[in-house]
Amino acid sequence: MSSRRNFLLHTAMGMAATTISPFNLLARNSHYNDHTPTLPDEAIGIAGYTFAKFDLDQAIAIMNRVNIKNISVKDIHLPLNSSQEKIQEVLGKFSAAGIKVYAVGVIYMKTKQAVDEAFEYAKRVGVPLIVGVPNPELLDYTEEKIKTYNIRLAVHNHGPEDALYPGPKNAYDLIKNRDARMGICLDIGHAIRAGENPAKAILAYKDRIFDLHIKDVTKAEKDGKAIEIGRGVINFKQLISALDKIKYSGICSIEFEKDMNDPLPGIAESTGFFRGVINTLHRE
Repeated sequence: MSSRRNFLLHTAMGMAATTISPFNLLARNSHYNDHTPTLPDEAIGIAGYTFAKFDLDQAIAIMNRVNIKNISVKDIHLPLNSSQEKIQEVLGKFSAAGIKVYAVGVIYMKTKQAVDEAFEYAKRVGVPLIVGVPNPELLDYTEEKIKTYNIRLAVHNHGPEDALYPGPKNAYDLIKNRDARMGICLDIGHAIRAGENPAKAILAYKDRIFDLHIKDVTKAEKDGKAIEIGRGVINFKQLISALDKIKYSGICSIEFEKDMNDPLPGIAESTGFFRGVINTLHRE
């Protein structure tokens, strides 16, 4: 069987496994057991913004359908001013579904008060990571809060429309000499639209890559549109290989933005393709 046919076969297996753990599937493969991958199934998550049009229970139901057990929760489902009772209610629902809240965000921070609120919020939720966008003039203050709270912050790049951090390099250049707990949430779709190859960015900024937003886009240009993973221009084999090279230990969170009113089919296809690429590479 040709390598291309192998790739397509294992990608299809990954897509079929949206309700069956690919980690368990791969554990039955002797070659896999000899070469444990950097990215097991447990490393796949979802960015909470994906569920902007859905309530918490609906979001959890979709995550269960596609067997994703990590989320970076957005304030859509857990507002920054939530009482401790509200926080426990939301965390309890995720926990009952076997879902781990590993981060909060994306949180925008345009004032010192907003920075204070973000870190206090993360502390109350009990997560070790904030995915955020502090204004550059607030990075000194944000660094102080990182040291005080011992909570990591991953600066999110938002593409060529973003005046602050269009690509990951814009963030990296401002944080590379700061506290080691200040890093990047690399949004690969926005990165490639801003002119940066996501795999090369992973290798270049490896020590500061704390989180990933995984998506695909139609073009590596400003007007590139969101599309199901595998149908766009991003080279996912190259991406996964780069993550393996840096021994990435964080979460790869799917962020599906093509059809946010009916995201389940797209999330399932995207997650299946992404799992399939991982499975294929770790069988080679």
